[in-house]
Amino acid sequence: MSAPYTSASSAASTAALSPVAPGVDPEHERPPARHFYSRLCGLLSKTSLVLAIFGLLGIIVSVQVQVIGRYVFNDTPTWAEALALQLVLYVTALGVAVGVRDAGHIGLESLVSLLPEAMRLKLEILIHLLVALFGGIMVQSGILWTRLKWDELDPMLHLPVGIDYLSLVIAGVLIVLFSIEHILALVRGEDVVPSWY
Repeated sequence: MSAPYTSASSAASTAALSPVAPGVDPEHERPPARHFYSRLCGLLSKTSLVLAIFGLLGIIVSVQVQVIGRYVFNDTPTWAEALALQLVLYVTALGVAVGVRDAGHIGLESLVSLLPEAMRLKLEILIHLLVALFGGIMVQSGILWTRLKWDELDPMLHLPVGIDYLSLVIAGVLIVLFSIEHILALVRGEDVVPSWY
């Protein structure tokens, strides 16, 4: 009774660690991608994670300043809420991009893993192409709105409102780069190593 449970739990742990469907089946395991472009994307992903952590800390500090100002000094700083909202945009943008690289987005891996290898490869490439297209649309829209709103000043932070939309550009560029990395890895028969490993 314990043997089937052990094999099932080890298969589940393998599936949880591997970001792509073939990792579910040890027979289709791929070697990790170690070429220059993959290392560059790994560095960008780690940097994004570190910046997102600092952004989260900044949000916590901004909210605490606002609470202390309101309830202790009876003088709410007007910039604290605006800064927290600004940081939320950038933390979300960086988190979405890293999620695309490390396959943290929603996927139907169980269905993909049932397909034959050739069809599975084509479907995975198509998925990453569509994600890259979405990232490209984000970049185009983000640039448009950044330009349109750059001359408007935020009354709380006294910064251009276009900075809000710049987060879309950053996220979109990273999503395109990371999607290309996944496509290259699939063509070369490799796996993208998540940035936290």
